[in-house]
Amino acid sequence: MLANDIRKGMVILVDETPCKVMDFHHHTPGKGQAVVQTRLRNLLTGNSFEHRFRSTEPVERIVLDVRKFEFLYADGDQYHFMDSETYEQVVMTEEELGETAQWLMPNLKLEIEFYKDTPISIKLPQVMELTVVSTEPFLKGATVSNSNKPATLENGVTIQVPPFITEGEKVRVNPIEGKYIERVKE
Repeated sequence: MLANDIRKGMVILVDETPCKVMDFHHHTPGKGQAVVQTRLRNLLTGNSFEHRFRSTEPVERIVLDVRKFEFLYADGDQYHFMDSETYEQVVMTEEELGETAQWLMPNLKLEIEFYKDTPISIKLPQVMELTVVSTEPFLKGATVSNSNKPATLENGVTIQVPPFITEGEKVRVNPIEGKYIERVKE
């Protein structure tokens, strides 16, 4: 494909390295050739960098192999996953997982992206249901709207929740953004 066809979220090959397009901008100067300015993340090292392509420059798009896995356990900074169908196990480090590691809980079903049989990233589910283990008590008569309070979830992550949420309640959260969605009605 041509650099002009680059879009956010694509995985492309830059200097023989798989990189995810985090952001892009088409720029057409008054003189000269149009360019595509991109912000890329190296999927092997996690480093982000800027790269400029000529709009007609050929770019190789990569399709990653995505497989369903289940998180088993953490052992120090090693995280162990198992393919539910083949029982194949994969180990990733905390450094490779980044901030997504904090959301991992035993038996969590997720997807792992592979490049040439090497796991490079995980895709958390869009929604997780977790129990609030600690938060400030609800104050009756508190009338300030949109004043959220911190709540620690069963996996140790702290997020902002509405004031009516109490300890022991289950809440739906978006782990990708780290945000409260709604209270789970049982």
